[in-house]
Amino acid sequence: MALDRELTLPRLLKRRAGEKPDKVFLQQVDGDRTLTYARAHEEGLRWADAFRRLGVGKKDTVISMLPVGFDAVHCWVGLNWLVAWEVPVNTMYHGRMLSYMLENSQAKVAVIGERYLDRLAAAGSEVGRIDTVVVPDATGPLPKLPFRMLTRDQFLDGAAPRDDHEGPDPWDVTEIFYTSGTTGPSKGVLYSHTQLYASTETISDYYTAEDCFYGPFPMYHVSGKNFVYAVLLADMRLVIREQFKTDLFWTDIKRYGCTATLLLGAMANFVYRQPVHPDEVGSPLNKILMVPLIPELKQFKERFRCRVNTVFNMTEISSPIVGTFDDTEVMPVTSCGRVREGYECRVVDENDIEVPPGELGELVVRSGEPWRLNSGYFNMPEKTAEAWRNGWFHTGDGFTRDAGGWFYFVDRKKDAIRRRGENISSMEVEAAVNDHPAVLESAAIAVPYEWGEDEVKVVVVRKPGASLTHEELAGFLVQTMPRFMVPRYIEFVDQLPKTPTEKVRKVELREIGVNEKTWDRQAAQGRS
Repeated sequence: MALDRELTLPRLLKRRAGEKPDKVFLQQVDGDRTLTYARAHEEGLRWADAFRRLGVGKKDTVISMLPVGFDAVHCWVGLNWLVAWEVPVNTMYHGRMLSYMLENSQAKVAVIGERYLDRLAAAGSEVGRIDTVVVPDATGPLPKLPFRMLTRDQFLDGAAPRDDHEGPDPWDVTEIFYTSGTTGPSKGVLYSHTQLYASTETISDYYTAEDCFYGPFPMYHVSGKNFVYAVLLADMRLVIREQFKTDLFWTDIKRYGCTATLLLGAMANFVYRQPVHPDEVGSPLNKILMVPLIPELKQFKERFRCRVNTVFNMTEISSPIVGTFDDTEVMPVTSCGRVREGYECRVVDENDIEVPPGELGELVVRSGEPWRLNSGYFNMPEKTAEAWRNGWFHTGDGFTRDAGGWFYFVDRKKDAIRRRGENISSMEVEAAVNDHPAVLESAAIAVPYEWGEDEVKVVVVRKPGASLTHEELAGFLVQTMPRFMVPRYIEFVDQLPKTPTEKVRKVELREIGVNEKTWDRQAAQGRS
């Protein structure tokens, strides 16, 4: 069954604005501002008219490079009314990466925060087709750049909240999300309104209008945009913060009455490993989406008196594997759930033949309904065809499944380590390292071995105030890990390089590789 047109982003916001115009939709921690459903709808229409006056129309791409805030939502909603395609850019991009996005997106209009203008200036002539730049948060005169430069007032001057837009159909693209290009140029994922709905329906079912979701996630990432929509779908309130901060997590939760949140990547580990915070006692937080689950899940739920569920998702798909609140009472803690209704998932070999339970392969996905998965890669037909082979979308993720139907993420194919003829999961190495009481977090990577294949290196962050030597950690791991998995190389650092969603940027760690700060267990012990 096709998605109801009234559930597309701008029409859903319009509906909420009609039902509860004065209800707070967004609440921003930075600046402590609020935005009602009615005001959000009105501003979305105003931005749509302003974009229309700039010549933006159906299927036109528009770059946005904005900090977390209301403008990022107005921009998205406004473009969606015109059935134009927003291209949100990672706000950490600069230089070659930014130039590539500007060129590849084919956008003529860009909406950019004032703090990022110097990066646009540094890009020089490598800005693709951009001819107009809107700076909605400008606090002073705009710099002289080779574009038509518009302040907020200039952009919105004469624009009216016209409610005569036809708006999108369920199969229309709502965003183009660019994936990180770790093995080649970044690819723009065509993300439809139906995929947006499909990605959030399984989690929004657990929320009510009385809930408040805490979302310290960037608006250029699915974690940020999906939960704006999930909040609309469940008719609740969303508290946004520009960046996740462990030391302010419980303070924010208590101050703003947040009952639900997402803990992504290392966030759950950070929250759990912190000393007891005064504001965690009696906290209103009771629903947590944790991706992935941490080994100490039972203790986590007991300590924070909360319910936990999980999903497996990536930009190109729509949470086809889930573990509900009830599931996480019985499912293996290393699993990411079972296949949910409406999807098929298989674990296959290099020839797309399904492998038996327990055997490692690649996860492939398809849906029984159209548009629930990605609509391909923008202007990359070869990459689209490569990913959509034999009628299945190939995730590039190594998985196993058991006879009970539970699926297990093993590693990204590019993150897998092969040592002495054995395949090693970097996640399993990290889990073993993190079991040491002095370790806060770690990242395992493959580094070249002089005789071929890989050696294992772990980059480790110690807990504040903890003392731990290379020899002590190696001795601990020798006692708890298979011999072939024990890292040869250990390096202590103050912090790991992260994305804004707290995922470790392993590409940076691989570039550093083995260096003068890296301890070599083989050299220290005189054996392998």
